[in-house]
Amino acid sequence: MKWFIRILVNALLFLAFGGYFEGFVISSFMAAIVASIILSLLNMLVRPILIILTLPVTLISLGFFLFVINACTLLMTDALMGEKLEIEGFGLALLIAIIMSIVNLIIQKTVIEPKRDK
Repeated sequence: MKWFIRILVNALLFLAFGGYFEGFVISSFMAAIVASIILSLLNMLVRPILIILTLPVTLISLGFFLFVINACTLLMTDALMGEKLEIEGFGLALLIAIIMSIVNLIIQKTVIEPKRDK
């Protein structure tokens, strides 16, 4: 259930970014769902490898390099989606990665795993 919620949240974020940023183009809601699934699979398979390979840089930057890794996975998603998803550059991918990380953190803390009073 958590994975499905994250897929829907990322798909809605893709649609919002398509309307807000000029350099971000998504063709349809179905393309947003597919892009969200591809991004999720890349985060499960490729992201851990990238984190291990860039561990020294990540430690030196106090974890901020993880945003660069997230931007790279977004650009990989763009490459795999073809013309249905277009991200114009690395700077825009980095900005979108930061926004997606913040929104996903907020959603996870408020919707998926809310605090329970003891």
